[in-house]
Amino acid sequence: MEPKAVLKGGEFLVKEVDIDNVFIPEEFDEETKMIADTCKDFLDTEVFPNLDRIDKQEDGLMASLLKKAGEFGLLGLSIPEAYGGFEQSFLSIMRANEALGSGYSYSVAIMAHTGIGTLPILYYGNEEQKAKYIPMLSSGELMAAYCLTEPGAGSDANSGRTKAVLSEDGKHYILNGQKMWITNGGFADIQTVFAKIDNDRVLSAFIVERAWEGVSMNPEEKKMGIKGSSTRQIFFNDVKVPVENLLGKRGEGFRIALNILHLGRIKLAATVIGGAKRAIMHSVNYANERKQFGKVIADFGAIKHKLAQQVVRTYATESAVYRVSKDIQDNIITLKGNGLGHGLANIEGVADYAIECALMKVFGSEALDFVVDEAVQIFGGMGFSSETPVDRAYRDSRINRIFEGTNEINRLLAVDALLKRGMKSEFNLFEKARKVYDDAGMIESLQGLGYHDEKMASISNMKNAVLMLIPGISEAFGRKLADEEEILMNIADMLMQIYAFESTALRVKKLEAKGVSKEKELINRDILDVLSYEVSAQLSKAGRDAIASYAPAEQQQAMIDLLAKRCMVNPVNVKEARRRIADKLIEDNFYSF
Repeated sequence: MEPKAVLKGGEFLVKEVDIDNVFIPEEFDEETKMIADTCKDFLDTEVFPNLDRIDKQEDGLMASLLKKAGEFGLLGLSIPEAYGGFEQSFLSIMRANEALGSGYSYSVAIMAHTGIGTLPILYYGNEEQKAKYIPMLSSGELMAAYCLTEPGAGSDANSGRTKAVLSEDGKHYILNGQKMWITNGGFADIQTVFAKIDNDRVLSAFIVERAWEGVSMNPEEKKMGIKGSSTRQIFFNDVKVPVENLLGKRGEGFRIALNILHLGRIKLAATVIGGAKRAIMHSVNYANERKQFGKVIADFGAIKHKLAQQVVRTYATESAVYRVSKDIQDNIITLKGNGLGHGLANIEGVADYAIECALMKVFGSEALDFVVDEAVQIFGGMGFSSETPVDRAYRDSRINRIFEGTNEINRLLAVDALLKRGMKSEFNLFEKARKVYDDAGMIESLQGLGYHDEKMASISNMKNAVLMLIPGISEAFGRKLADEEEILMNIADMLMQIYAFESTALRVKKLEAKGVSKEKELINRDILDVLSYEVSAQLSKAGRDAIASYAPAEQQQAMIDLLAKRCMVNPVNVKEARRRIADKLIEDNFYSF
């Protein structure tokens, strides 16, 4: 049994980690690479040639492509062999999600099926339920959907009004209600439906078959993006659900929903990496072809700046996502070794890192939005034309900041979870924060240090920049802190920037320790240098906003000065660093970092 991950969820803020305990993308094994290649080949042969047909929602096309993915084994990567799957490691599944993430609407459909569609049954179903449904969900014989959102219950999922009442003979639950924004709703055979039994205050979950009497739906929604994804409202009118199709225990639905969403968030963070890399490929391909003023636009500094920034955001996302994915994998292995079954080990293994899952969902989705926006700008007027590939990328990206809980909700959830774990003394958050708050001299000097030691010192100072805010905020608002959402989101922004920066710094350091070419070393350092500047500026802004929002006026300037010192990085020529990053991208003509 492998040891449990070195850091608990959220503990990165108060504890350092050695490079030996951090996974980096360059360490994927050959089997994982083969799985990713299979996913890419599938997109190249089956999806990309049919994007227009998919977006027009040609009848039966999406379902047939999902079934074909099942024939290739791509629907069963998370599923144990006993149920017809291949049970790959968590890291391998995440890498496959990245590879499929460039598939536009198709990636939404397959992720919904394999994730929120299938996993509630796999993780919470009893043996009879799993034996009945999971093998056919793995093969693609059945398609799955997840029915949580209602017209009056979006982020506040537990306020849903869908009801289930036990029949007089005790054999069925009579289900009535309405769900909306249901991905795969138009063709999913199996639905996980959340409803309240009788007058329960919390949700329960049910496995519902579309073919049952009383299940109906509206026409397809007309959407801004992901046009090829089937999205429908579904109605349940006196649907007779057999009592044996109650999923989990009565009243466990809200917990099921939350735990599946934790998993959905970190998986989405992997899929956006694939989308970002494809958008970068289109950006640099166009920049290398489009001529203005007698030369290709890739030669212009303004375009190089954009290309480099696309790379930096993507590289940072990739570094952070796979770092926490390995921690989750180690946690799952440990929990299984302690006797937990497959489902519960995966549920708890991911839930322990709910903070990082939420932060990376936000960071990744906003990174992709940045990348595709810059792609449109690089294309210029042509970028606004639906004849170019960046049109679809731009429109399809926007949903990711809403999927799996809005980014605002995820920011709030991450900070709330961090503070609660600190109050439960799961790690020494408040003790460390009080020490930093009381000692203004806790600032590590950046002078005279080697390259990597300097970066680690910067990261330590930045962590203290967050910690110094916690005691004052807690004392200023007490139990009412939950109402101060703007400040909590400032803290969340600081946390995710630090996690991404530290993950990237550890990746670059580990690569050098393993041995890379001088060219690779310099490019990696350029990426890290540019990122450090970005993070420094964003931390300073978020920290100042927080201080100005809670600190007494007479203390604000001193605190802002201290914040500035803790967010400081040593100067480097970021213009030249960006040009070198862009030149590498331009030379390769695709993302190769």
